[in-house]
Amino acid sequence: MPLSPVPALPYPHLPDAERGLDDAADLAVRFDRVRARSRALAAPLSPEDAQVQSMEDCSPAKWHLAHTTWFFERFVLAARDGYVPFDADFDFLFNSYYQSVGTMHARPQRGLVTRPRLSRVLEYREAIDARMRDRLERDDLDAHARQVLLLGTHHEQQHQELLLTDIKHAFWCNPLNPAYRDDLPLAAGRETPVEWVESDERIVEVGAPAWPHASAFAYDNESPRHRVLVPAHALASRPVSNAEYRAFIEDGGYRNAGLWMSEGFARVQREGWARPLYWDEDLQREFTLGGMRDIDPHAPVCHISYFEADAYARWAGVRLPTEFEWESAANGHAVDGHFAEDAGGLHPRAATAGRGLRQLFGDVWEWTSSAYMPYPGFRPLPGSLGEYNGKFMCGQWVLRGGSCATPPAHVRASYRNFFYPPDRWQFSGLRLARDLSDRTR
Repeated sequence: MPLSPVPALPYPHLPDAERGLDDAADLAVRFDRVRARSRALAAPLSPEDAQVQSMEDCSPAKWHLAHTTWFFERFVLAARDGYVPFDADFDFLFNSYYQSVGTMHARPQRGLVTRPRLSRVLEYREAIDARMRDRLERDDLDAHARQVLLLGTHHEQQHQELLLTDIKHAFWCNPLNPAYRDDLPLAAGRETPVEWVESDERIVEVGAPAWPHASAFAYDNESPRHRVLVPAHALASRPVSNAEYRAFIEDGGYRNAGLWMSEGFARVQREGWARPLYWDEDLQREFTLGGMRDIDPHAPVCHISYFEADAYARWAGVRLPTEFEWESAANGHAVDGHFAEDAGGLHPRAATAGRGLRQLFGDVWEWTSSAYMPYPGFRPLPGSLGEYNGKFMCGQWVLRGGSCATPPAHVRASYRNFFYPPDRWQFSGLRLARDLSDRTR
């Protein structure tokens, strides 16, 4: 039976150039590249690998491949009356959390969906890709459909990162600790001293103009652009390294309740945390997407929770930056860190020598001290796509900058990632900040 169409987003008419929308040919290139990248990331996985779900927060690779396809089918193709779906059951199986378009299979049980087989999911991708290309080649997408298509490509890039972090967790849970890829290089870094980069108190503009009215894509949670007062402060020139975090461990950091948020220390005791996720007990080796490797002492520490990042900052006598301190520092910096599409090893690398702020983008997501909340005047996208970000603005914390698993074209200074404070399976690290309030007196 046909899928009921999702109502169009009621944007006022604007010329395409003012919306920053690519023409059909440019959108087709972006669509093909993003879709091909997902297939390439899944290529090293066997059908058994693609099926596994190691915890509730993770999803099987097969599900990621299917869900990102469902997004285009449900929100672009099915927006036209009379559309006949590839498989009507997929609307239930591969919906994630869009309550307004129907019910969905329980997230913790995605790994139990052994059928359809991986081969059937790949057939699904090919079929939907063909239907999308046909619409693009015939220039048969109106402004709204082009907006949703562009959003869908950014949505798929998010799932590309999740595919990598989720399969890493699954392979770590395997007693054989298999590598996602055996050919990933291991880069040894050099020690670089930390400098403090100071900034005077000032009023800055943060956020992105609301898309699609603006000239560049941004998620709704990045807007509206607005002014904030940023106090005098200093940021560390690079993220905290493995060696620096090891010193925190060896100094009893995980046993010192005075360093921790109450909820965080309860988690430490309940789950036996004593080191970052994926580190061995000897603090010398860690599990990576290339298998077990020696820890590079100079690379950024990663796979730590907000609770751990905050405790480390307290131990160091400083604090985490606010998201506005981070963004005001990142504005004007090139997005040139280590990302998923580099020739590197899908793992953070040590900072290179130099002056000023480094590694603001790539390598590790950086926890901030800012709760994930709406900006003043925030308006979610109308209709079903309004469920994308806004309804998660409760109990989560903001991370900035992207990681070694992030597509480089997916991040920008205003990008706001968000996770719950105990979450550790993402490539999350920290950069330190400190107050300079005495300079304003």
